[in-house]
Order: sequence, then C-alpha cells, then structure tokens
Amino acid sequence: MRQNFTRRSFVGLTGGAAALAGLGLAGCGGSGSGSSSASSDAGAAGGGEISVGTAYSTQNYHPSTTSSALALGCNLNVVEGLYEIDFRDYSTRPALAAGDPTMVDDTTYEVKLRDGAKFSDGTDVKASDVASSFARSSKEGNIYVPMLTPIASIEAKDDKTVTIKTSIPKFSLLKERLAIVKVVPESASDDDLTKMPVGTGPWMYDEITDASVTLVPNESYNGDKPAKDKKIRYDVLKDATARVTAAQQGTTLISESTPADSIEQLKGAGLSVDTVQGFGTRFMMFNVTKAPWDNVKVRQAVMYALDYEKMIQNALSGQATAPTCYLPDDPAFPNYHKASMVYTYDFEKATALIDEAGITPGAITLRTTDNDQVIAMSTEVKNNLDALGFKVTIQTDTSAATYAAIDGGEAYDLLLAPGDPSCFGADPDLLLNWWYGNNTWMQKRCQWVGSEEWKTLSSEMTEALKASGDEQQQHWNKCFDLLSENVPLYPVLQVKTSTSSWRENANGDGVKISSDFKGIGTTGIELIGVTTIK
Repeated sequence: MRQNFTRRSFVGLTGGAAALAGLGLAGCGGSGSGSSSASSDAGAAGGGEISVGTAYSTQNYHPSTTSSALALGCNLNVVEGLYEIDFRDYSTRPALAAGDPTMVDDTTYEVKLRDGAKFSDGTDVKASDVASSFARSSKEGNIYVPMLTPIASIEAKDDKTVTIKTSIPKFSLLKERLAIVKVVPESASDDDLTKMPVGTGPWMYDEITDASVTLVPNESYNGDKPAKDKKIRYDVLKDATARVTAAQQGTTLISESTPADSIEQLKGAGLSVDTVQGFGTRFMMFNVTKAPWDNVKVRQAVMYALDYEKMIQNALSGQATAPTCYLPDDPAFPNYHKASMVYTYDFEKATALIDEAGITPGAITLRTTDNDQVIAMSTEVKNNLDALGFKVTIQTDTSAATYAAIDGGEAYDLLLAPGDPSCFGADPDLLLNWWYGNNTWMQKRCQWVGSEEWKTLSSEMTEALKASGDEQQQHWNKCFDLLSENVPLYPVLQVKTSTSSWRENANGDGVKISSDFKGIGTTGIELIGVTTIK
C-alpha cells in the first residue's frame, strides 16, 4: 500500500455519480489564503467548521438504496454498519459490532452489538434494527442485492445479538459484505430515510438543501471516533470552475474531484493537491443483442480502434491509465492480473477484425452521460470509429436520463460512461458483481446475461467465492481473461482522482493530514475523527 498522502475516489455508479472516500484528515481550521471557514473559537481541541466543496448532488440519502457520491460520502460519517471499511487500505474494523463474528457452524455466525449504542434521536439500537436494515438493503430490485447475495439472512437472536446465515461455507469476506449494510431504525420510513437518515455515527444531519449539506456532532455517539468540531459543511459545487474558485479563495478547505487542468493553478495558490490511481473507470458498454455488437470480433475491433493515449492526454490531462485488466495495475488492488487481451491503439488490427467479422460499418449512436471527462473522450471515440468506417452520432444526456432510456428498452449502440463500485469495497467479487452479476446491467442494459460466456463468468465467480488463496485468485484470473476477450462492458480508461486542500501552514491554519494516512483514490469525503486546529 502506498505511503504518500492521497485519497481514494469512486465516480459514477448506476444512474448517476457515486462515490465516497477515506480522506484521513487529522484536522481542519482556517484557510491558507487568509479567509476562514472555521469558527472564531476554534482551538487545539477542535470546535471549528470543516468546509468541503463537493462535486455531486442528490435527493436520495437512503443508506439502504443510494448510489450517490454525495450521499455515500456524507452517510459514511452519519450511519454505521456492524463493520466499517477503512478506505485508506480497505481493511475492516468493528463499528456497531462489539467484535469479530463468532462462527457457530460453516454457514452460521453471531455478532454482538456495541454496548450502549444509540441512534442520534436517543433510541437504543437493537438487533431487530440490524435485521430490518438488511431486509431493506437486500430487497428485490435493490442495486445492493448482487453484493449481498452471499448473506442468506440476518435475524435478531436477542436485543443485542444477530444471527447471520451465509450461502457460502466459511465465507471469507463476511465483514466486508456486512459493512455495506448501514443500520437505521426499524421504525423509520423509507421516505424519511431518503430525505434525512438517522444513524449511530459520530455525526448527524442538521440540514440538507440542494445547495449544501450540514452535519453536526451526534451527542448520542459512544464509539471510538467522536466528532470534535462544531460542523461539517458540504457545499454543492458541481461546476468544476466554481469548485476551483472556492478552493483557491479559501471558501472551502477541501475540494474533491479537482480538474486535472487546474492542478498547477491551485498549487500555485498555495494548496496541496493529492492525486491517486483508483478503480474509477470510463467504460464502454455494447448492446450485445443488436448487430453488429453481438459479434465479439466487432467489439474487439472497437477496443483496438481507440486511441487511449490521445484520450489520456487530451481529455484527462494525463490523469488516467489505459487498462491492462479489469482491475488497475496498482498496489491498492493486490488481485490484479494482466489480462489475456490488452487493448492498445492498433488500427490495422481493428480493420482486420472488422473484415473477419464480415460486416460493413454504418451509422451508429454513441450515447454518453454528461460527465465532463466522458464528453471530452467522446470526441476522440467518434474520430476513431469514424476512421474505422462507422458514422457516429453522439447523444449526451444526464446519467438519470441515459439509464432511464436504456432501462426502458430504448435501442442504443454504444454507451460511454463513468462508473466505480469500489466505494462499497475492493474485493474482486464485489467489483465484478456490480456490473456482471445477474442484475440490471446484464439483464436490461448490456443484455449479456443469457450468453454462454456470461454463464462461464458467473460460474467462475461462484467458484472463487468458495475458494481461498491461490485457488481463489486463479478463478478470478479466468474472469479477468474472459472479460478482456469478450468486452461486453469494459474499461476504456482507469482514472486518477485529485483532491485539493489547504495544508497546515506556519500559523497552524489549514488542513493537517494524519501521519498514517494511506490513500487509494475516490471522490467524496469521510471526516470521521477530524478535529479543527488553529
């Protein structure tokens, strides 16, 4: 794992952007530019305001259903699972759980709750709250279902103990999966949870508007990471220019998703900018039920026709890498395996594959979401595919509109979009299941679910979950190879993400990064345990 100061970043899940981060801050105070977003009585023990410029917005904060970057980042401070993931290194720690699961038999475990845990409304947390939260998260049609499939059930044994049944004997990733289930009151309505969740974390929601989200300390919190400041304020600044301006002027102490072309500008203004390789992808999805995309050679031809280096330099200012596997080639992803097919720009190979496929390229529609990087990439994709003989029309919509149309059965050819499920964890099974599980992506969007290749992939994923060590890795390697050869939905670029912040200066103002911070790369901000310094 890297030791440099960086942040992890996840961008764009189904229907919109989704992300969260382990920022690893030790403290925040005034700004390095002279203006201050900290309260005047901020002291060494905290007491100020932590200001964050967020690149995302949402109207769904429901911890059991949301895939929003803003909601996931905020909720990480407000709600807890039995276990939580440390997004600096993807390790797990007990949160609402009093300790590790106790194995009763190969598929049965018991977990005791943290003694004295209460929700922010002052009510006691009971095992029935955990069970009902799992029921919400695993409800049919929920986007979390593929990730939670290994957990067969969660039931209350008594008020302070839950019994967990797994569908896989000796399931090695139990704590990682339980971290996905955020515990909320059984009595809370889905409508209330969507608008403003109640949780057991160190912070609680104070106000949510379209323009900002404010958190204040949860006085009922009794865990080991209490809030030490008066407030966290997330300013919704979706426009990159507005986000950069706020960071430069000190209106925000921390700014996520810093544009690559603004990095030097912000450094020159005195900010620190941390850049890290994450799992976040800009992917291409094919409508495999429609000719010519039902022909794997045509899909491969498209991947060979793309000029990855031009997109990296022109569209992302160098802040991305061309994939050599479904996982990034980075120490943060130890299960990386160089895939059997690695795509580089090879126009001759692309044209040869088109000839082998026996098709004549014609007019096609490239759908894209309105992500800035995707829009910039789409011009190069169009140029590359036009050169291959296609006549490409680009259709750009919001993520919500794009997926609503595709889910509704609207015909399309190709989709270029952002995505990153690693905000829920980083084990290969979870990352594979997000797109390639028996879910909306494969059933309605890519429609690859009925193919023999998908069945083989699904079988290998299942066998990997049953195995461990080298045997498990071998199954995952087969998955990575199969995907690289079939490319129904596959990364075009794996992006790097930058976060800018005012670092502590000689006067003690700004942001102090903890000495043990290890980054991986996601947008969104987790501020558990942060204190103001001045």
